[in-house]
Amino acid sequence: MTTPIVQFNGVEKTYRMGPVTVRALRGISFAIGAGEYVSIMGPSGCGKSTLLNLLGCLDRPTGGRYLLGGDDVSDLDDDALSAIRGARLGFVFQSYNLIPQLSVVENIEIPLYYQGREEAESQAIAIELARRVGLGERLAHKPFELSGGQQQRVAIARALVNDPLIILADEPTGNLDSASGAEILRVFDELHRLGKTLILVTHDPQIAERAGRALRLKDGDLESDTRR
Repeated sequence: MTTPIVQFNGVEKTYRMGPVTVRALRGISFAIGAGEYVSIMGPSGCGKSTLLNLLGCLDRPTGGRYLLGGDDVSDLDDDALSAIRGARLGFVFQSYNLIPQLSVVENIEIPLYYQGREEAESQAIAIELARRVGLGERLAHKPFELSGGQQQRVAIARALVNDPLIILADEPTGNLDSASGAEILRVFDELHRLGKTLILVTHDPQIAERAGRALRLKDGDLESDTRR
């Protein structure tokens, strides 16, 4: 494997729900190298969402260590985790999470705004990314003027805007018809070809098969780690 970008060493996540302790992750370990395309699968309640939240620095492990790009992010405070998310991670969600009042270009620019980039530079980067995902003719359109597939393309461009170490996608075709979903998956295929590191959560085996590797969770454990 290439140099690990992600390393989970005995990672645990425990939640307290009243008097009940829920062990969402039970000490899992794996590494993901630069440029890998990895799917995460498993039944409802197996720990997929918890794992994604930890990978995306949206939460901290209860035990074990998480190294991102060689840096231990296991015990960082909220501000430090927020900075990591803004600088090193890109997110693509099932529901797109676009701001309806903003144009395609403005939605893509949002992460750069929070980094304090100059407006002219941010706009140039956003326009280039919009064109790369096939939205060069839709730059001024608002989300309600776009199809679901086009909105997801905006979300992908936004995820790429900070040149992240990892792109994390949570059921990215879940709200799309089969044709639009296939288009989005082809975009991910192209990003993989260009060397991006992709981690995709899905319940669909056919989608998972597009990735070169599948992590399958069951009851908080890593049941299998399969490479194709």
